[in-house]
Order: sequence, then C-alpha cells, then structure tokens
Amino acid sequence: MIKKSISLTADGKKELEKELAELIANRPAITERIATARAFGDLSENEEYSSARNEQKVAEGRILEIQDILKNAKIIRGGSRTQANLGATLDIDFGGKKVTYTLVGPTEANPLEGKISNESPIGKKLMGRKAGESFDFNGKTVKIIEIK
Repeated sequence: MIKKSISLTADGKKELEKELAELIANRPAITERIATARAFGDLSENEEYSSARNEQKVAEGRILEIQDILKNAKIIRGGSRTQANLGATLDIDFGGKKVTYTLVGPTEANPLEGKISNESPIGKKLMGRKAGESFDFNGKTVKIIEIK
C-alpha cells in the first residue's frame, strides 16, 4: 500500500499536535469514567458505561487518525505572492463581495475559517492563477485582488 503524503501548513500541523496532546491528556479521565461506571454493576443497561466507552472509542480513533496524518504530513510553505498555490492567502472579489481565503490541503480545510481545499471546486479554479485574473464560478465573476 502506498502512503499518500498529506499537505499541511505549519499552523495546521501545530493545531493537530495541540489536539493530539489534549486527547492524550484526557485518556486518564475517560478511563476513570469507565471504571466508575463499571462499578455501578450490570453493564448491559449502564448508560454511563456505554457513554464512556463510546467516548473512549472516538478519542482513540481520532488519536490514531492524527498520528497517521502527522506521520505522512508534508509541510507546505506560504505560496508565492505572484501565483495562487497551497499556503497562499488570497483576497478575492466573489460576485461583488470581498472575501479572504487560504488555500490548504483537504485535511486542513475549514471554509468557516476561510481555509479552502485545493481539491474543492473553487480551490481548483483558484490554483495557479495570478492577481488580477478573473473567472466565472457558479454564475458569479470571481476576481483575485491580491495574493499574500
């Protein structure tokens, strides 16, 4: 099986490392909740036990996922100021509304924070373009104002 490298910005890597540290730090508390709930007796109808075990399962799954991401991470540097690439922050006019996006890999994407994936439809259209370029996207004119 070929491992795919995962593109992350340096900030994205730091955020994942912080989340991983928090999840690992919470392990003892979850284990204690399981032990306390187990002491209540019959596990088949013990909602506290089921809830704690489910929380442990989710946390351990996320720990493994983050460790795998970090192991395969390729840190992307800020893009050039002349062309839209991974790591670049763009000010764009999106159909008359000014928005700022940072182009990131899919793992780090969070549109609500202005981080869009280079594999998203708008991300694909932005990649490789220069400041001043315009294009049509979903019936709206998009113009790149500045690349930072």
